[in-house]
Amino acid sequence: MRHLLAVVPFLLGAAFAATDDEIRAAEKAWGAAVVQRDIASLDRLFTADLIYAHSTGKVETKAEYLDRLRSGKQRYDGLTHESLRVVSYGDSAVAHAIVRMTGTNDNGPFNDHLMMIHLWVKQAGHWRLAAHQTTKIP
Repeated sequence: MRHLLAVVPFLLGAAFAATDDEIRAAEKAWGAAVVQRDIASLDRLFTADLIYAHSTGKVETKAEYLDRLRSGKQRYDGLTHESLRVVSYGDSAVAHAIVRMTGTNDNGPFNDHLMMIHLWVKQAGHWRLAAHQTTKIP
């Protein structure tokens, strides 16, 4: 029994490392899909009840956000993660990042330096984005 208890922290550490890598991969997939306007990939990556809060204060549902991307009203030319920290909580994880986003929206061109929070949840064996929130960094 003592040997088993000694192994548990090692196994938990390995599980958290795998989750960290999985979330980092999901973040990369999200960024690529947003820039490429890959609606099909984003549709699979987002939860059905996604909350997408922009740095402008506008909050959209999954359908609203995907429609804006599809129509070209929201377009990303570039998205770079400058830093990324992942904290896992079982079947959910929070990703905190500093990002640079460039593109065009209803207000015209943007080049934003942002702090970003993503809430990822594991559904049917896949990580899905449940919430997005950005705040402009002066």
